[in-house]
Amino acid sequence: MKLSLRFEEALSYAARLHSQQERKVDGTPYVLHILGVCSLVLEYGGGEDEAIAALLHDAVEDQGGAPRLREIRERFGDEVAEIVSGCSDTDQVPKPPWRERKESYIRRLAKESPSVQLVSCADKLRNARSMIAAYRRLGEELWASFNAPKEGHLWYYRTLVETYRRTRPGPLSEELARTVAELERIVSQKPGG
Repeated sequence: MKLSLRFEEALSYAARLHSQQERKVDGTPYVLHILGVCSLVLEYGGGEDEAIAALLHDAVEDQGGAPRLREIRERFGDEVAEIVSGCSDTDQVPKPPWRERKESYIRRLAKESPSVQLVSCADKLRNARSMIAAYRRLGEELWASFNAPKEGHLWYYRTLVETYRRTRPGPLSEELARTVAELERIVSQKPGG
């Protein structure tokens, strides 16, 4: 598959949207995350609309809410906007409480399109891999960077794995399952273990 100028436009647009944003844990440019998610989507068989949505999957949550979604729809079309909307746990500013958002997202995720599930699962895999790397560097200090405790994050990722295995079985959901199992294994070890 060849990517068109539309993909290049989305890449540039996403880089501008997230240009001042950094990852909570390590301060790396946020654009690294969206590029990683996009790469996974393409590696696991996604098309151009899904790749564009991967670049924009956090734009609604982090860069403007519902008005941003309208702009994405105007620039990149209904399919991309629907995927981005499906990957967003809220378009409200300020965001509702963490647990409430995550429970609602999980309930909704099981009913979402295969395209939403592909981009969402790629996002969660990228996040889980990042958490493993950060935990190896920071240990328990990692959890101070987030809006929820360790137990909340582990619950969320276990529940996501169960949901994807049920609704989107295949290599990507199994890779997420292995990664989450590794995350749980390393955070359960005693220091120095």
